[in-house]
Order: sequence, then structure tokens, then C-alpha cells
Amino acid sequence: MPKKPKYELIRCNHFAWRLSRRDGVWYADGRTNPVNVGRHSLGTRDKTEAMDLLARLDLSCAIKFGLIKPTVPAPTPNHKLSLSEGRRLYEEHISRARIIGGVKASTKKRYRTVFDKFIAFAGKTAIGNWDQVDVPILERYASHLEGLGYAQKTLLNELTTLKQAVKWLIEAKHLTGCEPIELPLRKVESERAYCYRPAEVRAIVERCRQIPAVNWLGDVVVGLACTGMRIDELVNMKWADVAFENGGRITLTDESYRGNTLGLRRTLKSGRSRSFPIYAEFLAVLQHLPRIDQFVFHGPRGGRLKADTVRRVLVRDVLVPLVGKFPSSNGGKGFVDGRLHSFRHYFVSMCATNKNISERAVMEWVGHADSAMVRHYFHLHEEEARRQMQSLDLLGGAAGRSNGDSSEGSQTEEATPSP
Repeated sequence: MPKKPKYELIRCNHFAWRLSRRDGVWYADGRTNPVNVGRHSLGTRDKTEAMDLLARLDLSCAIKFGLIKPTVPAPTPNHKLSLSEGRRLYEEHISRARIIGGVKASTKKRYRTVFDKFIAFAGKTAIGNWDQVDVPILERYASHLEGLGYAQKTLLNELTTLKQAVKWLIEAKHLTGCEPIELPLRKVESERAYCYRPAEVRAIVERCRQIPAVNWLGDVVVGLACTGMRIDELVNMKWADVAFENGGRITLTDESYRGNTLGLRRTLKSGRSRSFPIYAEFLAVLQHLPRIDQFVFHGPRGGRLKADTVRRVLVRDVLVPLVGKFPSSNGGKGFVDGRLHSFRHYFVSMCATNKNISERAVMEWVGHADSAMVRHYFHLHEEEARRQMQSLDLLGGAAGRSNGDSSEGSQTEEATPSP
């Protein structure tokens, strides 16, 4: 007996849509049409409202793809902009081409999660329209999220997104008679991933090399620890990115603004391409890897490497077995709490200990125009920098000392630099 389909096929005036639910929220998938019109959240849990929104989405997509000409609707001064309709308008706005201000797919996905959670909360508090979203509502929502255990960084991102949406709806004349929400938000520093130590990284690589089934993970760890790349950047690295001449160099190109590349278009988090030299030990790894296809790294079975696979195997087969060798102290974060991003922190930390490497160079290598993470590790080694500064002979021997100095190492108490 054939399985019952998980979706309902709805044929509107212009396109056919697969209507389905995810976590109670209705979605419309129009990717099977001759013109791929994408998959959209309708932002509602109510089937009747979802059908109404689907009809509007069908019309909007027909206009967007040039099947019909847009018409100017008659003014409706008493019209209230529903949360689901306003959400649809805003998501269409951020889905425009990147070159004119649209956002990356990962950002759109994050916004969808924000709206899903907020609309679910609003449904329980009799909030159905955007003109009802004000400072008291966002304050209640913040308390709601905090009560559920969400981190302060999450609260900041959620509230900022909602404020931006309201501001755009007002500027685009979709929401009238309202003012942008004035709700000051404190900047929150993200909790940093655990930073590995050299002995821990060596132990991780050694364990991978000792177990044939996870030897491939050793190559990945060397790559992460020796470049500071994000895991998504490493798993998508191609042989075309690697130049072996003159000691080796890796060039990661952001392809956000390139044409259709059959779904293989690479986007970097910073949106900026970057290039950096290859550390000798990582160069040796690259030279021995087999060239299976255009991608450098592959999974344990030879297929495309997935970030989730790397995370799972790292924790299960490496970190947990080694935890006895590197126990946590005082109940704080320790070795077993390290994750793939910890290798990025490790790379920056090791660069910070080398007086010949500038903070700016490291920011270029890891792809940051302005990085609190990079500054953090360089700040940790500021004491060493001060000692190096005092070792310089900038004024030539005794020329820089006060008349009261009687020995090379003596200084008055007032002249001693503060820590």
C-alpha cells in the first residue's frame, strides 16, 4: 500500500504548491514548477489563514517572475497588517538579489526561526497584527525567552531582528500610523568556545593517527588547527583553492555574487575572499591526500565530508576517550567541551604568542575585518608585549635614562610602567 504523501498539492492561479506543516507552521513549496519559486513559510498554524496567504504568495510570485503585471491596490486605511502577512513581505524583501542588499541563505534561515518563535508567542498573547508590536510586547517576549533558558546573545539577535522588521514595514508603507520601536539593547559578548592547548591538539592528532578508522579526522584537525578556517570553509575547500608553488597558498573566494553554479556556489561568513600561506605540516597533509574529485576533504567512506560527521566523530571517538588525560578543573569549561570552532581559537591564540605576527595579519588570515575574538587573544599576551617593549634600546644606551639612574636596570618608582 503506497505511503500517504506528507504534503497536500494545491493548484493556485499561477503555480502548483506543496502545502505541508513543520512544527505546526504551514509551508508552501513551489520548487517543482517549471519556474522554481522556492519554498516559503506561511508563518501561521491556522489552515484557513494559510490558504489565504498561499493565494497571496502565488500572486506575488507571479508578479516577481514576470507572469503578470503588478496592480496598485486601492487604499485601505483601516487595514491591519497581520503578523503572517508582514512576515511574508519582510522575507520577500530580504530575499532580493545580494547585489541590491539581499541576505545570505543562512541569514534567511535564521530570520525564519526568529519569526516562527515570535509568532508562536504572539498567538498565546492575543497579538495578531504588527501595529500591536511595541516596547512592552518585546519586553514581555524577552522575559519569555529568558525564562526558557535562551542565552542573552540569542535575545539580542531576536529582538534586533524584530525591530528591523518593524522599521522596514514602516519605511515601505506597509505599516502606517506607527513609529519605529525605541528599545535600547545592550551589546552582549558571545560565550567563546573552549580554546585548546598545544598538548591537547597533539594528543587529538596522535589518537586519530593511531586508529585507522579515524585517520581521516586527523587530516581535518591538522587543517583546522593550522589555518583557523571554519569547518564549513574546510569541508568545501577545493583543489582549485590550493597553490603548491612557493611554499603553498590557499585562496578562499566568496562566490555570493556569481551566477548560478548548480548549487555549489560558496559563500563565506565575512562575504570577503581571502588568501593565506600554508603551514608546513598542513602542506604535507595536502600533498598526500588523494584527488577523488574537486573537493579536498572527504568523509570516512569517501563521500562528501559533512560538518556534522566531523563533530560527532570528534566528540565520540577522540574527546571523550581522552578526557581522563585532560580533566576539567573547578567545574569550568575544559578539554571535553572543546568543539571544531575551538581549533579556530587555538590558531589565533598560537599566532598571538608569536611577536613576529601582527594582529592585522591574523585578522586577514581568518577572515575578520574587525574581530573581538582575535583582539581577545592578542590582549592575553599583552604582558609579554610589554616585556618585549622594555627590552628595546630606543634612545641608545644611557641617553634614555634619568640623571639619577646609577645602573642599567635601575628606574625611579615614578618611571616604572604600570601593568
